[in-house]
Amino acid sequence: MATVEMVMPKMGESIMEGTILNWLKKVGDKIERDESVLEVATDKVDTEVPATHSGILKQILADKGQVVPVGAPIAIIETEDHQSTPLVENEKKQILQNPDPVKPASNHTSKNNSNRFYSPLVMNIAKQEGISMDELELIEGSGLEGRVTKSDILNYLKNRKTTTSQIVDEVNSNHNTPSEPAVEQKKTEEPNSTPSQSLTGNYEIIVMDRMRKIIAERMVESKKISPHVTSFVEADVTNIVYWRNRYKQEFMEKEGVALTLTPIFIEAVVKAIKDYPLVNISVEGDKIIVKKDINIGMAVALPSGNLIVPVIKNADQLNIVGITKKVNDLAKRARANKLTPDDLSGGTYTISNVGSFGNLMGTPIIMQPQCAILALGAVVKKPAVIESPQGDTIGIRHMMFLSHSYDHRVIDGALGGMFVRRVADYLEAFDANRKVF
Repeated sequence: MATVEMVMPKMGESIMEGTILNWLKKVGDKIERDESVLEVATDKVDTEVPATHSGILKQILADKGQVVPVGAPIAIIETEDHQSTPLVENEKKQILQNPDPVKPASNHTSKNNSNRFYSPLVMNIAKQEGISMDELELIEGSGLEGRVTKSDILNYLKNRKTTTSQIVDEVNSNHNTPSEPAVEQKKTEEPNSTPSQSLTGNYEIIVMDRMRKIIAERMVESKKISPHVTSFVEADVTNIVYWRNRYKQEFMEKEGVALTLTPIFIEAVVKAIKDYPLVNISVEGDKIIVKKDINIGMAVALPSGNLIVPVIKNADQLNIVGITKKVNDLAKRARANKLTPDDLSGGTYTISNVGSFGNLMGTPIIMQPQCAILALGAVVKKPAVIESPQGDTIGIRHMMFLSHSYDHRVIDGALGGMFVRRVADYLEAFDANRKVF
């Protein structure tokens, strides 16, 4: 028998630690590789962590509620493999005896005066929305042992406007003292607990939700970091439209998902990146990092009106069927709030389909630390010049604008313009007789 360490996985580029929510397996249980072993919370998402090896869960090194840095051991698995990776004895003692690197959750991750646990994600949302610990205690939890989940707190926030006064009154009734009258405490609670208010009949103030605050911060940050330049190209996508219309019903019947234009656009972007790899880059100080992987982020509009950007990893290794399935899967899970941190990390180039909102073109803002982003405009019928060996004619064509924003620190107008022109060339050269299967 041999033993291997299971460590806290990296769950996103900016995530440095996770909090143990719950162990789904106990010491002595048999586990299979990729079987969920525990639940972990970060400041972005709650997720299950799968086993890295098959075997017996020999030892748990991090208890429920503990904060564990990425890469630190959290469990020992006994396997039948004779090649082991045991802990160095003094390191093992340090992990078991020293609160660092596996440290107890700080006070702000659980309620002050009860045993009810709150994940970093829930606490972060509460902080952003101005929810006090007293108010948080009144939210009914649907998680394990009554734990408040992300869905619980977001659902609560939707109804909060109509229930704010009731919540505040209940909090006041529980905590009033002779020296702190209810009316005085209510005055201090209301500014943080009212999402919107109408000061006069002429306008209304709406407080940003958590996601909108994050989006706002990232957009401002991107504009500060990257000098944006945008190049525009118009492409004739008539052949693509007709091809898609011919196969969409058959595709739905065979694959069970819709065949849209987006996967074809992504395929053209991937081809252009291979031709111009210096668009698939990031910047670190005075160094340009050229990415070998082609991971395409795609902006998805959520029911709330916010945007999120899941990533299609290694898009250059997928055919049109594979890309289509990825696009549908990520979009569906994004709108159902079921994306994992890994779904949102690792992007090297991003597309945004502004045409889905009826827009002809746009000037998209770069997703840092990437250096370029492409906006896809609406496909519209236009009269256009059709060139042929017999001469030029006027015909009705399906046309769209491509808007390419890029970081002018490292991508000059020539490269940025040639890249978007190459994407258009691939779209216009699409083979209308191509087989989908």
